[in-house]
Amino acid sequence: MSGAGNDFIVIDKIRNKNITLNSSQISKICDRRKGIGADGLILLANSKDSDFLMHYYNADGLEGTLCGNGARCAIKFANDSKMLKSGKAVFEARSEIYTGEILKDNLVRFDLLPPKRVKTNFKIKASSQLLKSSFADTGSPHVVIEIEDVLAHPKDINSKYRNIENFPVTAIGKEIRYHKDFAPEGTNVNFIQIKNGTIYIRTYERGVENETLACGTGAVAAAITANLNKNLSAPIKLVTQSGEILTVDFQKIGNKFEKVSLVGPAKTVFTGEIDLKEI
Repeated sequence: MSGAGNDFIVIDKIRNKNITLNSSQISKICDRRKGIGADGLILLANSKDSDFLMHYYNADGLEGTLCGNGARCAIKFANDSKMLKSGKAVFEARSEIYTGEILKDNLVRFDLLPPKRVKTNFKIKASSQLLKSSFADTGSPHVVIEIEDVLAHPKDINSKYRNIENFPVTAIGKEIRYHKDFAPEGTNVNFIQIKNGTIYIRTYERGVENETLACGTGAVAAAITANLNKNLSAPIKLVTQSGEILTVDFQKIGNKFEKVSLVGPAKTVFTGEIDLKEI
C-alpha cells in the first residue's frame, strides 16, 4: 500500500493466523531488490477492544514507533477487508487507542494523540555549524529544520539553501539522526520550506535509514512547530517529496494541541503472496 508515497507491506494476520515473522524476515521482505520492497511492514491482528490491532515494523525489521501514513493505510485496508462499519475505525497501536475514517477521493483521516515534548528554537551541531531546530514527539520523535537556516558552506553566510529540491537530506539527516542529543533511540529529521502558507517537506526516517517520499508523523511535527514558529494556522497543507498532499489539522488551546489529525491519500498498489520459506 502507498500512503502519499510512503509504502508498506500490509499482512492480515486474522486470515493468516499462524504467521510469525522475525526481524530478519521482515527486513528481507522490505528489501527493494531481494524482497517485495517497502518502507515498513504492517501486521493487522484481532483486538478485544477495537476493530483491529496494528503492529508496525520499520524496514530494518525492528518494531517501530507510531507511523501516521502506515495507520492511514491500515484504516484503508481494514475498510476494504470489511472490518469497519461505515468507514470509521477504532484501533489499537502500541498500547494506545486511535481513531480514523475513510473520506472521499481515496483520502483517509488518522486522529493522533496530542504531541509530547515539543521544543522550539534550540541549536544542533551538524554539518559543521549550529542549526536552528525544533522538535516534537508526535508518536515518533521528529526534529524539524527550515532549510533557509542551513548554510551550504559553513563559513559563507550567503550560502543559504533556497530550494528544498537541492537540499542534502540524506547527508545531514543521517548525521542528526544519530546525534548524541537523541541517543540511544535516535530521531527522525524533517527539512522544510514554507511558501505562501504551504509547507514543502522532506524527511530522513530512522529505521529506513534513508529519505522516504512522505512521513505522516513528521508532517504533523512540521505543522505543529510551524504554527509555533511562524504562526501558521490549521489546517496546514504539506507537499511531500512524492508530490502528494498531506493536511494536518488541530485545535490549539494555549500552548497545547488537541484534536490532531492527518489527512492524505492511501491506496492499494498491488496484492499477492510470498513464500516465507524462501526468505
